[in-house]
Amino acid sequence: MTRPIWIKHAAQLVTLASDEKGPRTKEAMSDLGLIEDGSLWIEDGIIQAVGSTKELEKHYSERIHEAEIVDATNHLVTPGLVDPHTHVVYGGSREHEFEMRLQGATYMDIMNAGGGIHATTRMTREASEEELIEQTTCRLDSFLAHGVTTVEGKSGYGMNLETELKQLRVMKRLQEQHVIDIVPTFMGAHAVPPEYKGREDEIVDYLIHDMLPVVAEQKLAEFNDVFCEKGVYTPEQSERILEAGKRYGLIPKIHADEIEPYGGAELAAKIGAISAEHLLKASEEGIKAMAKSGTIACLLPATALYLREEAALGRKMIDEGVAVAISTDCNPGSSPTTSMPLVMNLACISMRLTPAEALTAATYNAACAINRQEQVGSLEVGKQADIVLWKTKSYQELQYLFGVNHVKSVWKKGVKVV
Repeated sequence: MTRPIWIKHAAQLVTLASDEKGPRTKEAMSDLGLIEDGSLWIEDGIIQAVGSTKELEKHYSERIHEAEIVDATNHLVTPGLVDPHTHVVYGGSREHEFEMRLQGATYMDIMNAGGGIHATTRMTREASEEELIEQTTCRLDSFLAHGVTTVEGKSGYGMNLETELKQLRVMKRLQEQHVIDIVPTFMGAHAVPPEYKGREDEIVDYLIHDMLPVVAEQKLAEFNDVFCEKGVYTPEQSERILEAGKRYGLIPKIHADEIEPYGGAELAAKIGAISAEHLLKASEEGIKAMAKSGTIACLLPATALYLREEAALGRKMIDEGVAVAISTDCNPGSSPTTSMPLVMNLACISMRLTPAEALTAATYNAACAINRQEQVGSLEVGKQADIVLWKTKSYQELQYLFGVNHVKSVWKKGVKVV
């Protein structure tokens, strides 16, 4: 039995509490459930009470002497950040491609020349499980230092059964070893392996008949993702893969409309995907279809910045009624960052989200995009005590002072880890 924790006198306590269930849309994305001079009481890693400091001081007056007291005067307190789209498990590095891109090579140019995803696939296939654990642990430590307490992790740098399983096993082991919660996604359909060039339907059959059954049987993933893009997987192939995953109990996600309009957003709505990712080139019809279906738009402004592309139409999506989440897209080629604070800043600057919407997109809506909203994403009674104490006084200041890590302290399940 650990001592209770009493966090008191927060200048602003962002609870994101609401009676509404499911991801927030439109005006609800601006409702932070803000409490001035806010306070939390935590026991055994679970939030027991949320309110003003005066309210909790009165309620727990006879037990205050038991508690570890955290004075949050002049500090912002929020839920732990949630990153709902990462490729955090991979081997090697691709810094030379950054220079190639600055010299004019495009993302698809690099990939078609054997670089990009294919280069990381070679390095990940060659890496041992222990090497991948060592490299990924460093990235998870950096996520934690930036206030992230839950991440989604995709496989996809194997594209053969052996390496895909290796990546997913690494996630499972790190879920047990690291304090960050890791939510696993199978993404065998990340690219068409060079050995299948010209035989794309064969790799689709291999994914459906040889890979998905084993991933499901070994219970190594919760979601199934596919890169629906011209030159990768067609909408028809993507639909086959995602529908097959549903038959095995894997919830569909989809990389959609990143490079050019390709009907990915429309497909996400059609198959009932929990989220569609990227969406830089999503059509107006696709945006409306996602709003109607309830598919969450997982937007990746750091990727757009890194690739020097126009960011997704986050403002338009919110105005159209799409629930928006944001993510780092942590990966070695197009977004080698672990900074969710920077992603929140970019969501405001490049996609015109308000500071409140950006924070909702990085916490509660992000949790909804990986089906974790019952455990994390808001500060409510009964939820995990995943909490960040920031060096800023307000959520507006957090977004205003961009490109800086303002984390002071992080708690994961009631344990101070930063």
